[in-house]
Amino acid sequence: MLKWLAEGSGTWVGNRVLIRFDLLFILGVGNLLPLFCGSSKCSLSRLAPLEAIFFDIDGTLCDSDPLHYYAYREMLQEIGFNGGVPINEEFFIETIAGKHNNDIAAILFPDDLQRGLKFVDDKEAMFRRLVTEQLKPIDGLYKLRKWVEDRGLKRAAVTNSPRPTAELVVSTLGLSDFFHSLIVGNECDHAKPYPDPYLKALEVLNVSKDHTFVFEDSVSGIKAGVAAGMPVVGLATRNPEHLLTEAGAVFLIKDYDDPKLWAALEELDRASGASTFAA
Repeated sequence: MLKWLAEGSGTWVGNRVLIRFDLLFILGVGNLLPLFCGSSKCSLSRLAPLEAIFFDIDGTLCDSDPLHYYAYREMLQEIGFNGGVPINEEFFIETIAGKHNNDIAAILFPDDLQRGLKFVDDKEAMFRRLVTEQLKPIDGLYKLRKWVEDRGLKRAAVTNSPRPTAELVVSTLGLSDFFHSLIVGNECDHAKPYPDPYLKALEVLNVSKDHTFVFEDSVSGIKAGVAAGMPVVGLATRNPEHLLTEAGAVFLIKDYDDPKLWAALEELDRASGASTFAA
């Protein structure tokens, strides 16, 4: 990192340094893990006292990727994409999951972006119909909600989904009053995997990146959180675990009941001198 700065690849702002984002991909954001992990055992205790937690939405608050996958598979087959052969889950994970809709449109319809943008809008409408019938929270979500509320932490939902979709999901999960802010990628200069949505969340909630961490389930989301200077806990709900680790997650959990998460939160409580701990 010092070599990058010496060559002019970073910019000092006050006592912070903004690292040129494209270099994170040249060297891999996983190389930034030493900033968050002092040893082979990653922990969140250095964030004490904790100020805020940021959550992605799809795949992080709820296991919604199967609904997105179903909508894309059915609608792409209807228009004869890939010769009418349905896309598989591997294609969905590599090409679609976690990406901003504008990027998905450009990937699926490289020669007709306007058609692509119309397609993803129609797909979002289909997804919203599915949400009201089939959406389920990630196990342990409401237990974590109580832990967060008991400590008076600030919280934001940060997503690449369009605002109408994000608001519907949050409302369906009963979390509209839980989040202090909803940050949407297409309302920032750049969506994930760029850090802009998470930097905006820090600004809106007026909290420090040194006392905040992120929950994410996708490669693009993890890269965005790490690039914004925060440790990211990865949820291994659908995406391959090795890809989440390579993207820079400090550690992975299967859901919010995972003992690894609660051990880390208990350690963070001790470091913060908290008098209560939600078991």
